[in-house]
Amino acid sequence: MTVRFGNHRLVFYIAVFALSGGVLGIAAHLASEFLPSLHRDFTIFSLIIPSLTIFSFLLLLQWAIPRVEAVALFILGTLWLSMGAWATDIIGNIQCDNQSGQINTDGGTMSARVWCREMKVVQAFSWMLFVLFSFALIILICLVSRAQAFGRFYIWKEPIRELPWFGEAPGYYNTTVTGPGMPQTYPMAQYPGVYPQGQPGSALVIQPGVNGQLPTITQVPVASTA
Repeated sequence: MTVRFGNHRLVFYIAVFALSGGVLGIAAHLASEFLPSLHRDFTIFSLIIPSLTIFSFLLLLQWAIPRVEAVALFILGTLWLSMGAWATDIIGNIQCDNQSGQINTDGGTMSARVWCREMKVVQAFSWMLFVLFSFALIILICLVSRAQAFGRFYIWKEPIRELPWFGEAPGYYNTTVTGPGMPQTYPMAQYPGVYPQGQPGSALVIQPGVNGQLPTITQVPVASTA
């Protein structure tokens, strides 16, 4: 992948891990207080979603292609939207500073103010994760469209590291092999918008890319083109 795309993707993954880990920690505390008798549905749901997110992203971090990552972003984003909506339905517009007293738990009581603040964090993190997933999906589709415009028509099923960032060409390193006596080639991805100057007694031959690759410009002696 291009360096900038790789860095931005890594930052996105770290943010998702941090927010999901925060929700998972709070959900684990609520589960220890309420399960198995009280608030069962929401508590179990709040345990599953961050766990599924972390597990899915660990897999995507190692093995990912654009179409699989797009599906994962859409599904996980929808689940976090559900989590945020459910938490909002439970906590509503309650002001935590106005809460006092205790609420019943499975094994005793819990401060109403602590419960309210933890639910507010779950609500805020869930909505934040939904927004992150939405932006990530939109950016992914835009980058795939740009790569296809460069001739990478099968980029949806190629490794995600081949995606470019905005203003860059697909791919990372120049894999053209050259040696003594071989024509010198200039991959267009390495020289975006810049064409090499032909040497005296030589000609530039532009060849279309193979299997959706970018075209190459080859400098050959004029005599060989006769």
